[in-house]
Amino acid sequence: MRIRVLIADEQAVARLGLRAVFDATDDIEVVGEVSDGDSAVRRAAELRPDVVLIDVRHAGADGIATIRQLAALSSPSVRVLVVTMSDDTAHRARGDDPEYLFESLRAGASGFLLMDSEPASLADAVRAVSDGRTVLDPAVTGRVVDEFVRLASATPTYQTMERAPWDTGLSSREREVVALISSGRSNAEIARILRLSETTVKTHVSNVLAKWGLRDRVQLVVRAFKTGAVVPDQQPDGAVARPLLGSDPSGREPAVEG
Repeated sequence: MRIRVLIADEQAVARLGLRAVFDATDDIEVVGEVSDGDSAVRRAAELRPDVVLIDVRHAGADGIATIRQLAALSSPSVRVLVVTMSDDTAHRARGDDPEYLFESLRAGASGFLLMDSEPASLADAVRAVSDGRTVLDPAVTGRVVDEFVRLASATPTYQTMERAPWDTGLSSREREVVALISSGRSNAEIARILRLSETTVKTHVSNVLAKWGLRDRVQLVVRAFKTGAVVPDQQPDGAVARPLLGSDPSGREPAVEG
């Protein structure tokens, strides 16, 4: 069954480019195009696409409200993927003002991607969102982690939470993978850093998601900080998290797998 996509962007060139990407695939079908947020909500209710691609800055007066309305559609539910080509948006998301990114996610978006992504990445993001997973562009993942750490460090329940690494149920290798994911690394980057194959990294990620009962990498990052599997840190290579390793108070070393 093909994934049905609705594209919402006021710029005709952007809509044309996105359609070209998906027309080149065998499993993604563009069922409609609109130029503003109101039309996006109306057409989504009529067409019931699996995924709506929207550039919130180019979707009308209140793009965040549009995301909220789209995410509220049900029977079947509609997934929202924010794809932005705005230089200002990209700068703000990468830089010191991540509010636009967080507001989109809070409103119900299932992903946030920059338009300069490779065509294959755009198609893969649509597939992932359609499958119920969350997608974040690697360029903005670090901002999500930084903000979570900032908020969590100011929360008493986080400050007093002392979950030892062996309580996470992860092997030492899995904790290394989690720490690198929490630093915004892609599977390919993790494979290079740990000198593993990308397939092995994907297996470790799948194992962690299964052990923790999670759906996607975003939930994994949040859980990692909450459990203490990783702790905030600033490494020379730019990482913002590191695995919290150590030994059991009883003197037993944590089990090592993989």
